[in-house]
Amino acid sequence: MSAELPTAQSRYPNTVSGWFYALRFGAMHLLCFAAIWTGVPLEAVILAVVLWAVRMFGVTAGYHRYFSHRTYKMGRVMQFLMAFLSQTSMQRGVLWWAAHHRHHHKYSDQPEDVHSVRQDGFFWSHIGWVVSPRWAETDMSRVRDLAKYPELRFLERFQHLPGLVLAGLCFALFGWAGLIVGFVWSTVFLWHTTFTINSLAHVIGKRRYETDDDSRNNWFLALLTFGEGWHNNHHHYQASTRQGFYWWEIDLTYYILWAMSKVGLVSDLREPPRHVVEDRPHPAKALRAAARRARRDFDERVEELKGRARLAREEASQRVEDLGQELALRIDEMSNDVEERLENLRGDLQDVRRGAHEKLEALASDATVKVDELSREMAVKMATLRTHAEEANDRAARAIDEIAEATEIRLQTGTSISQA
Repeated sequence: MSAELPTAQSRYPNTVSGWFYALRFGAMHLLCFAAIWTGVPLEAVILAVVLWAVRMFGVTAGYHRYFSHRTYKMGRVMQFLMAFLSQTSMQRGVLWWAAHHRHHHKYSDQPEDVHSVRQDGFFWSHIGWVVSPRWAETDMSRVRDLAKYPELRFLERFQHLPGLVLAGLCFALFGWAGLIVGFVWSTVFLWHTTFTINSLAHVIGKRRYETDDDSRNNWFLALLTFGEGWHNNHHHYQASTRQGFYWWEIDLTYYILWAMSKVGLVSDLREPPRHVVEDRPHPAKALRAAARRARRDFDERVEELKGRARLAREEASQRVEDLGQELALRIDEMSNDVEERLENLRGDLQDVRRGAHEKLEALASDATVKVDELSREMAVKMATLRTHAEEANDRAARAIDEIAEATEIRLQTGTSISQA
């Protein structure tokens, strides 16, 4: 059962302080001079070369390409053995190494970088950061994929144990010369060859790829560090097990790992895709880029159409406003004209009314005169008629009287009226 993992924000303290590590680092350099008393026998020199080469493979294949970048796979037992081999280099624990290297890639040559020549100079990037107490702790949030293994956490806690075991074996098998020349010399030389990647590989060499940092390819450093000198390649595509992208770029670490994969010790070695090597966009990225360009062109076209529509609306609004103003002026003119005509009609009507009134008054006067004349004529005529009537009445009365008289005479004589 694995122990509870540290939280994402926790720091994993080392059992050896940064200052003690700095003292030990200096002491190892001074111990190299102890060869004056132990001598430099050939077998000790051969041992130093072998230990340097084997542990260089442990640094490049273990610390770097596996634990820092996980560019290939291996079983748990092989993982522990690779971690143990890596830590015989005395470059602290695999969790510390991987955490700081991942931090370096995230902020490469930026102010936050752990070891940047550009930011802090050659000495700091080569040695200073390694022995600084500032970087003595392990940021477990960067290596949670590794920290879940208790055996790796054990090696992290006892980070010097593998190196001390190797030093003891060298002493047991080859004596003081084996310890000083075989172990100490090879360890110090291994440190400085490893550290050249942090310092010189960001200063000397050629840049095939335009990365965001100062990484460079250097064939000499590639030979010296088993392929790590193809540093610009590595910063261009960190996920590749092979850092020498072309056949002429010698990468001993990759060759050894390839051989190990053939016998089943490791597997799934990752190769750089052709489009990465040729510095071309990934086909999917190219499609996405084309889609983005098409979408951007479409958006620009839409924006252009929107702009034209907006201008058309503004022009239409301005035209409508102009037409409205023109129509308002025309309406005002027509209103004024209508009002003027109405005023004229009112004047004419008043004139007509006055004329009609005058005519009516004249007619009324004439009618009154004529009525008076007619009344007078009728009065005269009535008087005449009354006179005539009176005369007729008088005549009738006389006639009646005459008839009555005549009738009475006849009655008296016996003659009927009818006969008469």
